[in-house]
Amino acid sequence: MKTLDYLNLDPKSLETTVEGLHKLLANVQVYYTNLRGFHWNVKGDKFYELHEKFEEFYDDVNEKADEVAERLLMLGATPTHKYSDYLKVSSIKETGVVSDAKEIIKNILDSLKVLIGLEREVLENASEAGDEGTVALVSDMISGQEKDVWMLTAYLS
Repeated sequence: MKTLDYLNLDPKSLETTVEGLHKLLANVQVYYTNLRGFHWNVKGDKFYELHEKFEEFYDDVNEKADEVAERLLMLGATPTHKYSDYLKVSSIKETGVVSDAKEIIKNILDSLKVLIGLEREVLENASEAGDEGTVALVSDMISGQEKDVWMLTAYLS
């Protein structure tokens, strides 16, 4: 028995959605790793505030990675779990050690731009396939990230 046997979704119509979710997972995982580095390495007069905020971000992103991977499983796919595979398809690139708060926040904003763009593509494809579960998941992700973008741009102003 397969989960899709019970979800009333056509596996053929989900192919583009599944492909998008794989790419999204790769980007989320690279972003997560970058956030960990930002949390560890941030310096300056805003250290306490940003150290805590970056931990909040990576905890949230870790949860989102799990949700995307589980959605892939629900749709009959196997999520990739090797960073070497993630790095081949991720538009978000690994960062080195970055300590400057403004540079970190700019990097986070650039990463969120990539993620939101990918999520909008997945949202559109899932909607066309009648995949409301993926639509709900990705819609919630976008809402939270749009708020993060607003707050981070306000912080830099």
